[in-house]
Formats: sequence, C-alpha cells, structure tokens
Amino acid sequence: MSQDEVLTLKEVAALLKIAERTAYMMVQRGDLPGFKVGGQWRFKRNDIDAWMEAQKRSDHQGREE
Repeated sequence: MSQDEVLTLKEVAALLKIAERTAYMMVQRGDLPGFKVGGQWRFKRNDIDAWMEAQKRSDHQGREE
C-alpha cells in the first residue's frame, strides 16, 4: 500500500473499523482529513496515518492528566 494512495470513504471506514456513516459525519465536521472529488470524499493515506498518530498522542496525554 502506497503512502500517497487515495482512499474512498468506504476504505477509510474499514481501515478505522467504524461505520461509513460515522466516517462521513467525522469528515463533514472536519474531524477527519479529507477532500472532495466530483462530490465524493477522498482521503490521502498518509493524512489518515498522521491523523491516527495524532489521535494516539492526544489520547495518551489525556490519560496522563
């Protein structure tokens, strides 16, 4: 899997193990990094990987306080 790979909403939902509707709501709110192509959401794999790392870091910081 290439780091500059572009994923669909369905693929991101499967990767994160969440419902497609949840992923859609997250990207609509700006909580998940994505962009629209022809009216459909797309995601760069490296952006999603970076987002996951940031989520892990913020979760660990929250637990330490």
